[in-house]
Amino acid sequence: MRSDCVKKGVAKAPSRSLLRADGLKDSDFDKPFIGIANSWNEIIPGHIHLNKLYDEVRKGIVEAGGVPFSFGIPGICDGIAMGHVGMRYSLTSRETIADCVELMVQAHRFDAWVGLTNCDKITPGMLMAGGRMDVPMIMLTGGPMEAGKKDGKNQDLQNVFEALGQYTAGKISEKDVIEVERCACPGAGACSGLFTANTMACLTEVLGLSLVGCGTMLATDKRKLEMARETGRKAVELAMNEVKPRSIATKQAFLNAIKVDMAIGGSTNTALHLPAIAYEFGVDIDLHTFDSISREVPHLTSIRPSGPYVMGEFDKAGGVPGIMHRLQAMLDDCQTVSGRTSRQIAKESKVKDDEIIRTLDRPFHKEGGIAVLYGNLAPKGSVIKQAAVSESMMKFTGVAKVFDCEDDASAAISKGEIKSGDVVVIRYEGPKGGPGMPEMLGPTSMISGMGLSESVALITDGRFSGATRGGCIGHVCPEAFDKGPIAAVEDGDKIRIDIPARKLELLISDKELKGRLANVKIVDHKPTGVLAKYRKLVAGADEGAISK
Repeated sequence: MRSDCVKKGVAKAPSRSLLRADGLKDSDFDKPFIGIANSWNEIIPGHIHLNKLYDEVRKGIVEAGGVPFSFGIPGICDGIAMGHVGMRYSLTSRETIADCVELMVQAHRFDAWVGLTNCDKITPGMLMAGGRMDVPMIMLTGGPMEAGKKDGKNQDLQNVFEALGQYTAGKISEKDVIEVERCACPGAGACSGLFTANTMACLTEVLGLSLVGCGTMLATDKRKLEMARETGRKAVELAMNEVKPRSIATKQAFLNAIKVDMAIGGSTNTALHLPAIAYEFGVDIDLHTFDSISREVPHLTSIRPSGPYVMGEFDKAGGVPGIMHRLQAMLDDCQTVSGRTSRQIAKESKVKDDEIIRTLDRPFHKEGGIAVLYGNLAPKGSVIKQAAVSESMMKFTGVAKVFDCEDDASAAISKGEIKSGDVVVIRYEGPKGGPGMPEMLGPTSMISGMGLSESVALITDGRFSGATRGGCIGHVCPEAFDKGPIAAVEDGDKIRIDIPARKLELLISDKELKGRLANVKIVDHKPTGVLAKYRKLVAGADEGAISK
């Protein structure tokens, strides 16, 4: 066992002495040591219940003959960090989380580890660590939040952000906003739509690194406790059999994950996270991979923000296994931590609601949820959740209103300066420019709440929350800080968006564009601390914003 180097032989008497101080007995030194990367904290609603799951994971490890060791992992709530400087730290934390897990698992030579996680950057960060170390592992995602209710209708955090837009437009009162605020998030769990956290939980399941059904099972579902215990037992089994994550999350498994991502209409953040995770697993995944699969795999379920359903309804309809059942002819056969292969899971699973999880011949959209656009404004690509775009915005030409930071754009939207036919351009918010590539849920939600989502587009080298809908194009590469073409856009320029043709074009001549870029003066937000360090290491969004 890996852990023998800290517990076996007379030379290890000092480390055994310290382990005895932890409460270990003689018999424990013959057992596998299992780490539990526990991202519980009291600030993220998706993580406030993780200690209850930890208790069950720990019991499962002990039952199976292992010795559990918990250690803490940081976690940021994107919703609370949204709309201020805190959002610059969110994507940055993904790399920190991967490093933290690596430091603890490698320093203490655990034989396997459990990733106890749930929300936006914590899950991908742990997965990145898993690929980097290739030590036996299993993930347990904490589950979606139950949907709130107002007047009999589902509510979630998206409703609160869009209520602010309605308030700004004078459509509702402050009292109305507070009413939505009070009911949208009823308790523990990841926000109840198919936003980034729940998307990544679903894709973790498809990668084969969590148990079947884990991705959509609600945080409040009593079955989650038993799944947690089984996760602990499984961690010991994986350790004893030396089943390593790279033998499970192969290139074929990543392709399966992208296929499911397209079918469920997942968050555009997957175009950052999956390539970054794949990189750590030694697998090459790029934006072209996403787009080619999107053209082949239809959009089969319409979960908020793309449609009316919430995660709890998706789970009851069949969840990820139900989607895999629909896609079984398209999926490669891969191993999973459950011991069953992906095709076995797909074949044995059932769909319980044909309206929530549709058949291949009756999809919500013929193409997958995400499209990748190229053109002179995005030579290295840009990303849009086409499943959340109205038909009227699939082809759109508008007039640029340019802002060098999110705050200026939000102020202009709040003042009513953005009109039908405009294209809001927010730049210097990329991985380097921000730095940290903040999400733009504030501006996009205000546009939607003000009733402009079918007549105003937004383009940025930053990124979007999974709750974003409408004609919002992010991840524009190269970013403005790297003198990408988005740095040359001027107020009044015309921009053409053609999603079916995968085009994003600034309607000026090549000569004019080249001349402007030669005279661009880079806007530097002058970061300090961890953000300054991040800027020096981070790659472009087209590479998953990995650190190099």
